[in-house]
Amino acid sequence: MSIICFARLPLVCSPMIKTEIDSYATNWQPHFNQAHYHGEWNVLPLRSPGGHDTPVADLLGRVTYADTVHMQHFPAVAALVRSLDCPVQSVRFLNLKAGADIKPHRDHELAFEKGEARLHFPLVTNPQVEFYVEDTRLDMQPGACWYINANLIHRASNKGDTDRIHLVIDCLVNDWLRELFSRADIQTKEEKIDLEKQKQVIAALRLQNTPTATQLADQLEKDL
Repeated sequence: MSIICFARLPLVCSPMIKTEIDSYATNWQPHFNQAHYHGEWNVLPLRSPGGHDTPVADLLGRVTYADTVHMQHFPAVAALVRSLDCPVQSVRFLNLKAGADIKPHRDHELAFEKGEARLHFPLVTNPQVEFYVEDTRLDMQPGACWYINANLIHRASNKGDTDRIHLVIDCLVNDWLRELFSRADIQTKEEKIDLEKQKQVIAALRLQNTPTATQLADQLEKDL
């Protein structure tokens, strides 16, 4: 099975988003998964499970996503989200401070082939920022849009002396997003499918009996 490791998507990010960040430099909080990083890695959630304005984990699709109180201060972000003709889950700013490192890790099942796509919109960066998906370093410049397969091992380091801020949006895969990916600059690799494990995952998703879990199960069955 061919899977997408990462992709440069034909989407652009408005420079107004950076202006909005500069005028709302408050309410940043430490990323909740503190085992995954050294130094300061802060988050400002704009859309989250239940609309919570503090960082919380996605409970496997069991919680409805909603805008937080912060979204009203970011009309350019809201416009970008509306332009995405697919179901949008979390929306957040992530700030990897100077000298901070995100350890090598995987976000289980978070991949295009699993029915979910994580989009990175770089806003502030510097040449000493290193972002790797497996062994490939990505040149993620402001204004661009990147998809990363978060189910693969990835890591990041900010070896510069300025912040690295990304807008990160998690979307559910639909026909619109598939068409967008068909026009993207993508990097793929072949991955062997464990059929029995895949069937077990599908069965577990069916038992959850939620719209998100059902959609993921349907997509996984198509991939068998």
